[in-house]
Amino acid sequence: MDGFSAAELFAKGESVTYGDFIILPGYIDFGADEVDLTVNVTRELKLRTPILSSPMDTVTEEKMAIYLALHGGLGVVHYNNTISEQEEIVRKVKRYKNGFISDPVTLPVTAAIRDIKRIKRTHGFSGIPITEDGSSHGKLAGIVTNRDVDFEDNDNLPLTKVMTPLERLVTVNEGVSLEDANEIIRKHKLGKLPVVRKDGTLVALVCRTDLIKARAYPLATKDAQKNLCACAAVSTHPSDRERLGALVNAGIDVVVIDAAQGYTSFQEEFIREIKSNPAWKHLQVIAGNVVTSEQALGLIDAGADSLRIGMGPGSICTTQETMAVGRGQGTAVYSVAKAARSRGIPVIADGGISSVGHLTKALGLGASAVMMGSMFAGTTEAPGEYFYKDGVRVKKYRGMASLEALQAGGSKRYLSEAAKVRVPQGVSGTVVDRGSLEDLVPYLIMGLKQGLQDIGTRSIADLHKAMYDGAVRFERRTMSAQAEGAVHDLFSYTKQ
Repeated sequence: MDGFSAAELFAKGESVTYGDFIILPGYIDFGADEVDLTVNVTRELKLRTPILSSPMDTVTEEKMAIYLALHGGLGVVHYNNTISEQEEIVRKVKRYKNGFISDPVTLPVTAAIRDIKRIKRTHGFSGIPITEDGSSHGKLAGIVTNRDVDFEDNDNLPLTKVMTPLERLVTVNEGVSLEDANEIIRKHKLGKLPVVRKDGTLVALVCRTDLIKARAYPLATKDAQKNLCACAAVSTHPSDRERLGALVNAGIDVVVIDAAQGYTSFQEEFIREIKSNPAWKHLQVIAGNVVTSEQALGLIDAGADSLRIGMGPGSICTTQETMAVGRGQGTAVYSVAKAARSRGIPVIADGGISSVGHLTKALGLGASAVMMGSMFAGTTEAPGEYFYKDGVRVKKYRGMASLEALQAGGSKRYLSEAAKVRVPQGVSGTVVDRGSLEDLVPYLIMGLKQGLQDIGTRSIADLHKAMYDGAVRFERRTMSAQAEGAVHDLFSYTKQ
């Protein structure tokens, strides 16, 4: 057979990453749409889309967690915030109902047309509810849409002069079903439908465009009560026992114990504590991060339901350079996945994914799912606002070990919160606008399906079996081969 098995590829003991090898093609007798991406991401939780977002403060809050869950993945809410802030984010995920915007963008009655234009530049829409105090759950005063401001040149004109006032608005009472809301929008030909309480306070907003999108999310990751699954991160510090208790009260389904180097007595003790606590033992625990078989088996023995793999491969991470500790992500994924498979535990490849091809390679080495940060940081659903840098629309993205994030509380992840001298293991930067998850996730899903089709496997389970059996073949890539496999010999090109 051409190429090498995965065992042969890694037999030399080198620190290999995704660019250092390629997977050879197999035989195709099925369509890409037939590929099944269903996996166990923990012992008990299945995902229809094997993708998670990183628990980073520039990546995952409620919008990211909601829309990834709707598309079959899972968003991990960061903990670089207060306990009450993280708890409220989880509650928003659990309360979310397809089609209802529970925290709409709003403006106060004192706002002017310039504020609508600012929101349109930032968020891409201009249908904005107007509340008396400007809060998303304030008393509704009216609504402003495109047609109200399109031909107004005076940016200082108060919105009260152009808005549709409450008495002329079609609204519905709290508790309305999505089906009834949809029918009202259709009947009255509305773009926006406010949901209000009896006292006139705004509860939610239903949009025609969102209803069209929300008619069916067949891949959605849901709990037994048909609510979206929620996942959040905590550290191993004693204070995070209180944090975890609050997250459980908010309805969390999965907890990620987040540490740059997860093979510690602190993490083992916390896992055992979770599994022995009657109020917490229902939680699925994702432990890590790890890169060796020894680390993996230690955390599995402590009770972990899944493992995160990666130490230093992220685009904004400098751990390997700064600390001289870590491992090439390809070698780490293969070694940890093989050890965890012997115990029936799934693993998540965390970091280093910058293309669909890397996603396919991570799964091809034994990972059940991948976790990504930079891939999602530039999306509409990521925290923060867009701005322009050198003519390019970007968003801020920072590593949780960057000096900026450490000062904001990220040092909990690195067991260095009390250190007098901070040693950053990451940087802050920007990432380009990637649009919405509504477009990006389907693109990643189809790209992954086509990758598995080229390999000749109909599912991730088949891919793993074939890899361990030696049927999936690999080859090392020289630097020339890597250059040849990328865009080359053009005068100019545009990367889409």
